[in-house]
Amino acid sequence: MIVCDPGFYEPREADDCWRFGYFCQTHDRPYRHESCGEGAHLVALHCYEHGPENMWPQPEMLLFPEGFDPLLSDTQLVWVQARWDDAQ
Repeated sequence: MIVCDPGFYEPREADDCWRFGYFCQTHDRPYRHESCGEGAHLVALHCYEHGPENMWPQPEMLLFPEGFDPLLSDTQLVWVQARWDDAQ
């Protein structure tokens, strides 16, 4: 899954977006539980208003301690750990 890419829209607090989905860039179609095609998937958050959009990591990602690809930045890791702690 793509967490962040320089070419993606960077969401702001003032945005009023509410329709999102996942889009597989490898197979060029919506991603729904690996049903978009065979092989590896490169999945991005897709806003219906802005297109591909940067997404902050989700606290559930900490359930997989092996690491991330691409790696999370130090800022992202601190943020997701704080969210995880808040959810506990």
